[in-house]
Amino acid sequence: MSLWRPAYVAIGSNLQSPRERVLEAIAHIAALSAVRSLMGSRLYLSRPMGPQDQPDFINAAVGFLTTLSPRELLTELLEIERGMGRNREARWGPRVIDLDLLWMVDEVVAEPGLTVPHPGVSIRNFVLYPLADIAPTITIPGIGTVLDLKHGVGGDGISVLE
Repeated sequence: MSLWRPAYVAIGSNLQSPRERVLEAIAHIAALSAVRSLMGSRLYLSRPMGPQDQPDFINAAVGFLTTLSPRELLTELLEIERGMGRNREARWGPRVIDLDLLWMVDEVVAEPGLTVPHPGVSIRNFVLYPLADIAPTITIPGIGTVLDLKHGVGGDGISVLE
């Protein structure tokens, strides 16, 4: 029997009606057969990380229960990205959709192509602000609580999307 464990995913888009792409990605994740009890954050507007000559991003986070392993969940997330037209050519470039597995309860993974907790979770306000909406008190192993991390990164360049 598979155990249902909490998992958290960051979502971002800055191309092709980004608000709609983020909502579409959330719907795709919710539709996965091994996902239950999905909870979503508010939507945030943030400046791009890396090259600034691109549109601002819309960001969100979701938390849910899953029976998938981290690798299986990553495979599903990458398939959603491919299905939505994600092109992975430019690092930190514009994108139709970006889905990052942030953390899964009781999972620490460091293998080629997959690191859990996500290595950028503690320093990115566009990840921490949405994550704090749905899971402010969780402790990310070896890093700290989401709320403490959020306070540490500050709110420069990020705002709630009305």
